[in-house]
Amino acid sequence: MQLTPQTSDMTRYLASSEIIDFENLDIQETAVDLSKGINDEIQLIKTVYEFVRDDISHSVDISSSEVTYKASNVLKYKHGLCFANSHLLATLLRYLGVPTGFCYQKLEFDEKMGLHGLNAVFIGSIDKWIRLDARGNENGINAQFSIAKEYLAYSPKEEKNEVDFRVIYAEPNKKVVEILGQSRNLTEALDKIFDTNWLLK
Repeated sequence: MQLTPQTSDMTRYLASSEIIDFENLDIQETAVDLSKGINDEIQLIKTVYEFVRDDISHSVDISSSEVTYKASNVLKYKHGLCFANSHLLATLLRYLGVPTGFCYQKLEFDEKMGLHGLNAVFIGSIDKWIRLDARGNENGINAQFSIAKEYLAYSPKEEKNEVDFRVIYAEPNKKVVEILGQSRNLTEALDKIFDTNWLLK
């Protein structure tokens, strides 16, 4: 099943916003540091991806009660939910000129359905979108950078009514951003994320 960009306007996958805030100096400095000495597009994407995957923790894995969602805050506090980490990855790559979008999966966790966020990145040298999951490789998860085959954190199972949404969105899901922004702690955010009434159809 092919990935489907939400729009053919590639500039939308390079845009900044309140959430994708690459005007932030810490974001810019980090992006520049990660890109030093790298002249190959694929190596650049891999390096930035592995930084977010390995150096930015998943909030649940470290039992943090704090909710982050704006890219600069995710970088500052070094953790976020899957959505927040995808915001940071997109922000760093967009600042470096790499078109990056957002993808989602509906998954079952502890018998509850919830949304999972990841990224899609356009590699110009091979004219191809690939998905990358920067959630973090804890608890047996083994997401990897790969061009030929996807190695994501999760593989949705049809028998569980899980869904792999293949649309590449230019902006983060507005409901997700609203939930993260309004939640007072991680428990409240997760309760709302696992509310099937609003999940993508």
